[in-house]
Amino acid sequence: MSDNIAEQLAPTGVLRAGINMSNFLLVTGRTESGDPDGVSPDMARALGERIGVPVKMVPFPTPGELADAAEDDIWDIGLIGAEPQRAEKIAFTLAYSEIEATYLVPPGSPIQSIEEVDRAGIRIAVSARSAYELWLSRNIEHAELVLAQGLGGAFQLFVDEGYEALAGLRPGLIGDLEKLPGARILDGQFSAVQQAIGVPRSRPGSAAAFVADFVEEAKTSGLVASLIARHGVEGRLMVAAAG
Repeated sequence: MSDNIAEQLAPTGVLRAGINMSNFLLVTGRTESGDPDGVSPDMARALGERIGVPVKMVPFPTPGELADAAEDDIWDIGLIGAEPQRAEKIAFTLAYSEIEATYLVPPGSPIQSIEEVDRAGIRIAVSARSAYELWLSRNIEHAELVLAQGLGGAFQLFVDEGYEALAGLRPGLIGDLEKLPGARILDGQFSAVQQAIGVPRSRPGSAAAFVADFVEEAKTSGLVASLIARHGVEGRLMVAAAG
């Protein structure tokens, strides 16, 4: 690696890593110093170590807010789900991990499959600007998407208004089952959220290419798998296929 790559990725001398705090699989706690801890923060730390600079965590409450700041020179790398709308301003690597997205249906629901959800008269509660909401907004043709603020807001809307489906990441929906006896999670997935590392498109392409190579090496070397094991999210967070 040339010193030029470090200068391109971390022009301030510190690698500022934008972290989505709303994903409980990727951010599982805090360090003793109070920084975010988990698979995503550790990926940022590993990249900082690779280019030889310290890392500063820049937390965001939601992935949408993180993506919005791509042109504000607040972060140098952003660790969020890769989506076409976000890719207009962010150059994403291939995914380093994947999370299944599916539906929860209420007790007594006649819906039995993913395919049955996209029908007229079906209302789907979903967390606004999540990666899976962006996917649904592009792909749902007949059902009505109703956006809520955050995961908790989507669940509350689903329950309070008696909606026919709640969209979410499978691990989070498993937790919601405990709050709503008799509800079911549908088999399969409508999408898989691709967790990646993004670099602002204002940076040189060589910087983004370096990060892309780093992510591929992290998957093939076993680094991503070891981080998943270290933070206790095996079976819920999957290593993405090598590119």
